[in-house]
Amino acid sequence: MADMTVAQDVRLRRPAGIRSIRLGDTKVSYVPDGDVRLRPLSLLQDSTDEVWAAHPEYLDPAGHLVGSVGGLLVEHGGRALLIDAGFGPQAHEAPDGPLATIQGGALLRSLAELGRSPEDVEAVAFTHLHADHLGWACHPAPGGDRPAFAHAAYLVSEPEWERRDLLVAQGMAEQVAALAPRVRTVTDGEEVFPGVRVRITPGHTVGHAEYVITGGGRRLIAFGDAVHSPLQIDHPAWSSGFDHDGDRTAGHRHRLVAELAEPGTIGFGVHFADVVFGHVRQDGDGPAWRPLDA
Repeated sequence: MADMTVAQDVRLRRPAGIRSIRLGDTKVSYVPDGDVRLRPLSLLQDSTDEVWAAHPEYLDPAGHLVGSVGGLLVEHGGRALLIDAGFGPQAHEAPDGPLATIQGGALLRSLAELGRSPEDVEAVAFTHLHADHLGWACHPAPGGDRPAFAHAAYLVSEPEWERRDLLVAQGMAEQVAALAPRVRTVTDGEEVFPGVRVRITPGHTVGHAEYVITGGGRRLIAFGDAVHSPLQIDHPAWSSGFDHDGDRTAGHRHRLVAELAEPGTIGFGVHFADVVFGHVRQDGDGPAWRPLDA
């Protein structure tokens, strides 16, 4: 058990690599693009220095929470859907606030390692329209002047797209313009790909969406930015400094944690460290988030 704990601690301090699971005839893979380092007290403002002193396994040597940036590839019957598109070929540092550093650029290489090209992806479904999820849907592909997924439909929840003025006000007019010709809005409960349904869960943004993928008698909930760190599974009341409505996300997160504890249910945390796929086990024996392959 001690060796398993040490191995998991190492994984909590590194961004995730490619990981795949099967849900019957559907293959689901995490597609890495890069990593993010977050200031824990600014990100989770209800946490304390004492909490993080008790959980050094989540932090890098600079005291930052380690996270991943990427997308989720869903493959079924020769078809492919991508959920979120990473940060793209860029890097950014912030002097204060929840974000310390973020960098992307690996998503197309990761897709190639999974045997896929951007042209194989028929649609990109977004959990929400923040820059670290839009990446390669807006940035030109290497050697060209069009985004890597310019041929694909861009699926955005209806309420998220209706309030794109909020993004423009935040200085993202260029990204909104790049998305607009390809956007197809989706509604709560809509099946957007075989076995994949959208559910709209406002809070992190006004139209934040999760994607529920079913197959082989199991379901996977890709919960986007409803949860940023596995530690929030143990403390669902802790909302993120990035949340549009912290009270609303806290209420949703309580329900989500209970749902993830149900039999046959897997969670996918796109910003988790190298523990992106997991179950919730609320048995009082260690962290509630248990990596799927640990």
